[in-house]
Amino acid sequence: MEPGVAPRLFGAERLDRLTALADVDPGLVADDFAAPAAARALRAAEVVVSCWGCPPLDEAVLAAAPRLRAVVHAAGSVRGHVTDACWDRGILVSSAAWANALPVAEYTVAAVLMANKGLFTVRDDYRRRRARPDWRGDYPHVGNYGKTVGVVGASRVGRRVLRLLRPYDLRLLVYDPYLGPGEARRLGAAAADLDELCAACDVVSVHAPELPATRHLVDRRRLALMRDGATLVNTARAALVDQDALLAELVSGRLHAVLDVTDPEVPPPGSPLYDLPNVVLTPHAAGSLGTELHRLAAAALDELARYAAGLPFAHPVHRADPSA
Repeated sequence: MEPGVAPRLFGAERLDRLTALADVDPGLVADDFAAPAAARALRAAEVVVSCWGCPPLDEAVLAAAPRLRAVVHAAGSVRGHVTDACWDRGILVSSAAWANALPVAEYTVAAVLMANKGLFTVRDDYRRRRARPDWRGDYPHVGNYGKTVGVVGASRVGRRVLRLLRPYDLRLLVYDPYLGPGEARRLGAAAADLDELCAACDVVSVHAPELPATRHLVDRRRLALMRDGATLVNTARAALVDQDALLAELVSGRLHAVLDVTDPEVPPPGSPLYDLPNVVLTPHAAGSLGTELHRLAAAALDELARYAAGLPFAHPVHRADPSA
């Protein structure tokens, strides 16, 4: 992992648990497997504990790691470093994606509730007027009662969002081509076609995996289906939404957006996204931050403990997992 990640991830308490579970040098944090200290450790390593910034475990690295049997990832996707060579060799893989999904879902739910409440419009009006508005006359359409919220993708995060939204007086729709009506109902939602969902919802939240088939899943036509004043929330991947078409809708003021992901990931300094009043822009911050990193570490250590006890991983990743 990146050297700067390790101290924020573990801390003293979790580092003590790590050293109790495994024969490990806590001072060695590798971001280059060819570096002499990393190469020496890799020759004896049975498990790699990884996080953001882990270099690929390719054929050359695996050839230098004859005892490697497992990768325990203290973050979400393993796609960046668990290569086909790992799967071919039968290396066991675990991920804390479930733990990283929790803050993403919480961020999303907060965005949904604030969007329906018209919080930013109300805030900006208050700043401009510096006087109490006419609550009944000025904002007849804000509020969460009876609003329709659509979730695009019944992924780990998407399902968590639906569960968290169930206690509210909302109508919930979900689009996922692999989700049947019965399972949708068990999640507290109604299954819907994506066009139908875009046209019906006050808030559309994107949670599908990034695959060739999902590129621009929410394209210009589907953005145009969204009702005036609706909000798009994207905490998944920017490629799922046609960025140029979305920007045009936002500049026009017709739609609102809460965007934690963009393409490019950091918009250029002159991008309208920074200043548009109908946009909340955050720097890929929906996932684990601050104290939430400790949950990732705890999840990884739980898996390491299971491995040490000869038990299967509680949260294994398999080669065929679409969001791996």
